Amino acid sequence: MLAAERAGVIDLEHLNKYTGGDLALNGEILRLFEKQATDMTLRLQNCIEAGDNEGWFEAAHTLKGAARGIGAFALAYTVAEAEKLQPKTDRANAQAALATMKSRAGLVHMFIDSYLR
Repeated sequence: MLAAERAGVIDLEHLNKYTGGDLALNGEILRLFEKQATDMTLRLQNCIEAGDNEGWFEAAHTLKGAARGIGAFALAYTVAEAEKLQPKTDRANAQAALATMKSRAGLVHMFIDSYLR
């Protein structure tokens, strides 16, 4: 990923406020985020399939908080918008929102891989 593409994916200054800029700690937190993001997007897909509005909200809320915590603000914004949806009655928009979340999460994963190299 080029530097221009990385800009804005994760705000490292935000993350460094919590880690003191410790690269090993940043790496550990970012890898934990990757796992949580993967788990939550899978859970969101399951909520769409089950029409589970409460589970959708909880998974989206968790992902939003985790994204904010590492400084992935574009992803957090996308998830915050999706958090309002109710897949039981609005499955198509929930699917579209999930696709957008996965795309943004993919950018975050690419950033993390590049950062940790």
